[in-house]
Amino acid sequence: MLAPLAAVVLFLAAIVSAFGYLRLEELEREQEAVRRDVEYTQQRLRLRLLERQEQIMRIARDISNREVDAEDFQTRAEALINQYPELETISWIDDKKRFKSSYGTASLAAGQRRLTGDILKPGETESTFTLAKDLQQPVYAQRLAEKDKDSHLQLHVPLVDRAKFAGVVMAEYSIDGLYRYGVPAEISARYAVSFLDAKGERLAGTSIGARRPLSDLQPWSSPINEYEVPVSPVGNGLVIRAQAYRTSLGVVGSGLFWLVIALSAMTAWMLIGNWRHTRRRVEAQQALISETNFRRAMENSMLTGMRAMDLQGRITYVNAAFCQMTGWSESDLVGRTAPFPYWPEADRETLASILNEELAGHSTPGGIQVRVKRKDSSLFDARLYVSPLIDSRGAQTGWMTSMTDITEPNRIREQLSASYERFTTVLEALDASISVAPLGSDELLFANKLYRLWFGVQTQGHLQLVAQAGVPARPTIDESRDSVDSFAGLPTASLHETETESAEIYLPDHEKWLEVRTRYLSWVDGRLAQMVIATDITSRRLAEAQSAAQAERAQNASRLITMGEMASSVAHELNQPLTAINNYCNGMVSRIKSRQITDADLLGALEKTARQAQRAGQIIQRIRSFVKRSEPNRALSEVAAMVDEAVELAEIELRRRNVRLMHQVAMRLPALLVDPILIEQVLVNLLKNAAESIDSAQRPTARRSVELRVAPKIVEGKPVIEFSVVDSGKGIAPEVMERLYEAFYSTKADGMGIGLSLCRSIVESHQGRMKAENIYNGADVTGCHFSFWIPVAESSPVAGTVPDTQHTILG
Repeated sequence: MLAPLAAVVLFLAAIVSAFGYLRLEELEREQEAVRRDVEYTQQRLRLRLLERQEQIMRIARDISNREVDAEDFQTRAEALINQYPELETISWIDDKKRFKSSYGTASLAAGQRRLTGDILKPGETESTFTLAKDLQQPVYAQRLAEKDKDSHLQLHVPLVDRAKFAGVVMAEYSIDGLYRYGVPAEISARYAVSFLDAKGERLAGTSIGARRPLSDLQPWSSPINEYEVPVSPVGNGLVIRAQAYRTSLGVVGSGLFWLVIALSAMTAWMLIGNWRHTRRRVEAQQALISETNFRRAMENSMLTGMRAMDLQGRITYVNAAFCQMTGWSESDLVGRTAPFPYWPEADRETLASILNEELAGHSTPGGIQVRVKRKDSSLFDARLYVSPLIDSRGAQTGWMTSMTDITEPNRIREQLSASYERFTTVLEALDASISVAPLGSDELLFANKLYRLWFGVQTQGHLQLVAQAGVPARPTIDESRDSVDSFAGLPTASLHETETESAEIYLPDHEKWLEVRTRYLSWVDGRLAQMVIATDITSRRLAEAQSAAQAERAQNASRLITMGEMASSVAHELNQPLTAINNYCNGMVSRIKSRQITDADLLGALEKTARQAQRAGQIIQRIRSFVKRSEPNRALSEVAAMVDEAVELAEIELRRRNVRLMHQVAMRLPALLVDPILIEQVLVNLLKNAAESIDSAQRPTARRSVELRVAPKIVEGKPVIEFSVVDSGKGIAPEVMERLYEAFYSTKADGMGIGLSLCRSIVESHQGRMKAENIYNGADVTGCHFSFWIPVAESSPVAGTVPDTQHTILG
């Protein structure tokens, strides 16, 4: 039946395909040629308009810069119009729509010329003026053509004077001129080229007439081969269209084509009747099979087990999911009555009672939870939902039961319950108070055992901890970056980015120091809550206070030990001014008794005596300031002043040991946030140790020198001030270097071993570091280099302009 129809259809398709392919190929070549030529013409017009627009914009820019007046505008407009014949008028219009200057071609009629002082007429030109004012950029528009007159294209270029709109420069093109001078001659010879407006009306050019040739009456023939494209930068207001001139395809070829079509159609029509009848029968059969397969697939793909029973409780239907859950096949279950094979033996009485209630119509809307036995005797938890089974006539024919396996949800629920119990046990056993309360409410959401022991079950303790810790009642959120308003609270996405805040507070009522940490969290019901964890740190604070007191006593003891070790040097230093004072006084007494002294000599002797007494007082004052016990006081201190104080104290010991001291301090060093007395103590210890090392090494006089340098440095990307002490002693032995900073370890016979250990502690308490290394000349040790650095405090002011100082003190 289908073979003849298929042959006719194939024959007809081959003929149509052959004719269609040749025709489409010809049309495609013609269309491609038209498209290429039209786009080429459009590019020519675009470049021509952009070139004119650039020159007009240059005039507008000069007007805005007040470099062109009305007379200069007339001259430049005349030059442009004479150079480009498609331009008819160039006008200068101020912001009040008044013509300040205008120039047009000589061919314009008297009514079309723009006169100085005229007002821009309402209509299309005025709306284009307003659009150019609003957009602040050149605007093209087509001026409505008057009857029996050519159409025009207007260009409005805005004038901007000091960021304010100052009018426009309006240029009018003749669309007919654009056609004559803008369209290449070879294009107009091959095509009917025309300019159209937005409504499709022809503005200029030629087009093929409306009368169609005979061949165009054929249904397979194509329309006139044409292509159109908007002229840029004008836009859709001006469209260029080209229509190809072509001849008819003829009637002979068309007649042969129609003959083949007619014979094929007659053959196909004779087989249509039988084919349609067979198709309807096949479609009905396929619909029935599809519907049956769909219902079967839907039943088999359900994860919920389905069971149907008649009114006597006999199983009439089970789906694949029900069989898969229980492990029993459909043949094992259909037709069975209670007790069913999937009932556990221990639960049969209970299940039978439940089945009787269901058959009586007393089913539970929320379902019932039961245990089900598989064929392999394993059990699982299930929930059953029972509903009446109604047929198509509305009569009840039985009961429909759905069964869902809830073993995994029950297991997860039990695990969550056990996890909650373990979590609560851990929180109750913590040695920290934990409380959670919602923001803006007196409700206490959670409190562990220690919180209840300290504060009871009220929120006053929670609020007291938050207030003393200085934590804001609500988190600070930049609502401009989030769509959530202020009444919705903190967005959930921001909770993970909120850092934990901590503070240490003292509770007088409980006589405890607590470390309080707070964090915002989203409670289980979605409310924004604040969690507070308070840890008792009273013992730690007491230990820190005792450690600080011991460190302070050690520092004072070290200074006293240093002064004790330098006692003989200090006594020698004080003996010189005291001896001088005694000599001056004895001389003055003897000369006064013999009356051999004048007032001038007496005054000079008294001044020398006063200077020696002042020198002795300065030595005592420096020693007193160095060893005086005071509270730790960190302040911005000048480096040069600290170095000078330390050098004045150390030079006493250095002179006694005949050691030369050279120190150099870089200029314009920033002030350091330090305790100056402690830094001076470190410098005095290092200088004294350097002098003792040189003395014990018995270096000759020329090599008995210590060098102190202070300069800025960059360590780990941050600015620091480095203090370095270099001596020419015998260095440090390797076994001593390993224990150099160990407390109570000393290589001196009368040393206590706390000097360097305390020095390093002082430096590290100022966030600095200290190091020591030997200086080698080949394999020989020629000295030792001690250095430490102190970081520069942020925003530290630079000390006053102090020259780079270098001093040498001879012993």
